[in-house]
Amino acid sequence: MIGTASNGRTISITGLGCHVPERVLDNAELERLVDTTDEWIMERTGIRERRIAAPEEAMSDIALPACLRALENAGVEAKDIDLLVMATVTPDMSFPSTGAILADRLGAADAAAYDLSAGCTGFMYALAQAYGMLAGGLAQRALVVGGDVLSKILDWDDRSTLVLFGDGAGAVVMEPVAGGGFLGFELGADGGGGVHLWLPGSGSRHFDEPEKFVKMNGREVFKFATRILVQSAETLMERCGVTIDDVDVYIPHQANVRIIDHATKKLGIPSERVVVNVDRYGNTSSGSIPLALADAAADGRLRDGELVLMTGMGAGLTWGSALLEWTKEMAA
Repeated sequence: MIGTASNGRTISITGLGCHVPERVLDNAELERLVDTTDEWIMERTGIRERRIAAPEEAMSDIALPACLRALENAGVEAKDIDLLVMATVTPDMSFPSTGAILADRLGAADAAAYDLSAGCTGFMYALAQAYGMLAGGLAQRALVVGGDVLSKILDWDDRSTLVLFGDGAGAVVMEPVAGGGFLGFELGADGGGGVHLWLPGSGSRHFDEPEKFVKMNGREVFKFATRILVQSAETLMERCGVTIDDVDVYIPHQANVRIIDHATKKLGIPSERVVVNVDRYGNTSSGSIPLALADAAADGRLRDGELVLMTGMGAGLTWGSALLEWTKEMAA
């Protein structure tokens, strides 16, 4: 599915916030937990540390500070939010939704609130959904949250997954603005590849003695990721009438530095335009792109008029890209 911005309302991000747990799990500690080494992890993933939620911390606990910072950054109050979309595969519980829990904790009493599950692509799907609701006039101001606490569903004896993932969340306020904003989205899914990254036994489908841990075919996921990051980005840019030379900031899903390097080279974008923080956070799933977006903002890399390209991919198998002309302004 691909779409470009309509001729009606112009929608953009007006507030941004993120949060990660306090505990840092570095490669040296992993060496004491599983059969691995810092050298092995760095060579294959580029990850040197990741954040891990405390036993008592759930998804809403990690997401709440990110939401509060995004609201403060936008200069709006929670009561002014009428749509809250929470992208996650690790909700507090099956129901009520973590989105509804967050809306209550924030004081967004009248907001429509729900969870969205699209693996690591969740934040991109949520941006597109919020855009559609705002552009169509069904909502006036949205809070989009992406985050996961994957440490809760990992096999801590499996080095192939344990070294990759971390916990964290990011949130953005979206609303109509006078200029700039989102230019288009490209989304897709290949359910046939779902068995390469899945959590059997976590739903209504019966499995004999499921472990309820993340299962991943690393080779197949790597092949999918290196292809789809480039394909999705190029498809969207072509539809929007821009080239990679027009892109000022590229934010790919932070899964693995080798995947990011491959996409960067294939797209032909200079490395200095690419945001990379996987070394500090690991793969935070739906939290990956908003965390990287927050880093880019903190580093002064997001300036008015600059073109930002974001591309995610993950379980499903899913993918999604967005083009955004960055503008930090109050609502129109």
